[in-house]
Amino acid sequence: MTLQQPPKRVSQQPHATAAAAPVLPLRAGDRVLMPRVLPFATFIAFIILADVLQRLGAPGNTLRSLYPIKIALVAAMLLAWRRNYQELRGVPSRPALFAAVGVGACVFALWIVLDAQWMQAGTPNAFDAAGEDGRIDWPLVAVRALGATLVVPVMEELFWRSFLLRWLQQRDFLSLRPARAGLRAAAVSILLFGIEHNLWLAGIVAGIAYTLLYLRSETLWTPILGHAVTNGLLAAWIMATGNWIYW
Repeated sequence: MTLQQPPKRVSQQPHATAAAAPVLPLRAGDRVLMPRVLPFATFIAFIILADVLQRLGAPGNTLRSLYPIKIALVAAMLLAWRRNYQELRGVPSRPALFAAVGVGACVFALWIVLDAQWMQAGTPNAFDAAGEDGRIDWPLVAVRALGATLVVPVMEELFWRSFLLRWLQQRDFLSLRPARAGLRAAAVSILLFGIEHNLWLAGIVAGIAYTLLYLRSETLWTPILGHAVTNGLLAAWIMATGNWIYW
């Protein structure tokens, strides 16, 4: 765990142009889907790559170098596509921001206690914070903390909440107000979000919290902020306690 707006505005509506030009819907769909899916897919691909390299016996310094590369690539994609994120336009109300901060803090508090063996999926690969000399590599730790706090929430909320939650309800998802997303779409997206994390129950709880923020405020900035607060507090707690296993 491991970092948006009232979707009344629709920059691309593939179905509306289908009759006039059959080729355009695919290109329009690419412009809508790729900015929200590819950063997340890249992040997951690096996680899989790290797992494969570890199984093949890759040295620790090789595995440690993957995170900065991964987070830099994802950040570059988000910046390159920033004009495509119409759900990030505008600013939420002050009460909504305060609610997001409070929810994010509560999720952090639950995250570090929902760690019983049956609440975990598989055996987590702890982040290796030690350099070649056995000392903590603090620059790498700082990159990890900043990536988790500033990049991951934006990348994940664009995928899980803005895209998948609404796409499960309606393929032309950008035209769907968040509050109109149905219970089935919410449940499926929350479950998948939870399964993405080793602490699957904590992930489900976080998914419920961030989804409720999104549905109630109808701006993606609230789940992004809540997610960032959770990850930021978790990063500070990990660095203070040395519980690297949570990374």
